[in-house]
Amino acid sequence: MSKDSRQEKVSIDFRIMMAIAVTLIFWASAFAGIRAGLKAYSPGNLVLLRFLTATIVLSAYAIITRMPLPEKKDLPAIFFLGFLGITVYHLALTFGELKVTAGSASLLIASGPIFTAILAIFILKEKIKIWGWIGIVISFLGVSLVAIGEGEGVRFEPAAFLILVAAISTSFYFVLQKPYLKKYSPLKFAAYVIWSGTFFQLFFSRGLFQNIKSAPIEATLAIIYMGIFPAALAYITWAYVLSRIPASLAGSYLYLSPVLAILIAWIWLGEIPILLSLVGGFLALAGVVIVNVWGR
Repeated sequence: MSKDSRQEKVSIDFRIMMAIAVTLIFWASAFAGIRAGLKAYSPGNLVLLRFLTATIVLSAYAIITRMPLPEKKDLPAIFFLGFLGITVYHLALTFGELKVTAGSASLLIASGPIFTAILAIFILKEKIKIWGWIGIVISFLGVSLVAIGEGEGVRFEPAAFLILVAAISTSFYFVLQKPYLKKYSPLKFAAYVIWSGTFFQLFFSRGLFQNIKSAPIEATLAIIYMGIFPAALAYITWAYVLSRIPASLAGSYLYLSPVLAILIAWIWLGEIPILLSLVGGFLALAGVVIVNVWGR
């Protein structure tokens, strides 16, 4: 076992659990924000406004704290990760949600932790026990039940390919950023990646200001919310998680996102989940427990 592997066998302390909770809660709320924003914004304008907001927030912090810029030799990798994890992921997901049902999108995004685990094995040389794979499969089956339990059902059509592209791109982003989190703090690296990803999104700037003028204020506020919390803050907390535990283990926690989405809709919107969704949520939770207790 390598020195890096031994160092990553750390306990999940309170700070890591809080970072995971903050990330998942905000990311779970982003799906509702996307649907709200798409009622008034084009997908390209929505993603650009969201990350322009994140860029402004992080730039203000960088100026106040005099945050140093990354080393020149790391710029190609940072721009590539920004393109992959910010531009490709969010554009593919947002364009895909125009055509793909919520259940189909949830199921396809749930494949992300599986891709993350496979990539972590080959790229980061992480090792997963058989119980880890069993837990991942159980969680995936749980998310599948949640997806089937949604009213719109699961239907795969050409646009579903975009959701799959989003799942694969974010998996590569999670794994490939880990070496740089040993060099840069989670906050700094998240800022660099969001800035670089926003740069590529400027291609969709046409019509943005007209879109802002004509859109209802609630749609614009939903996008600004996503820029501050699910984007700027949650990407920092997730980078912190990835800097402290293996990528394959961190990815397993993403299966809790649909469970949180059910709870948020239940408490906030009064949407009572059906039995199938509750069973799926329980399986997703059980799978994460198996990965953490026996899979490491």
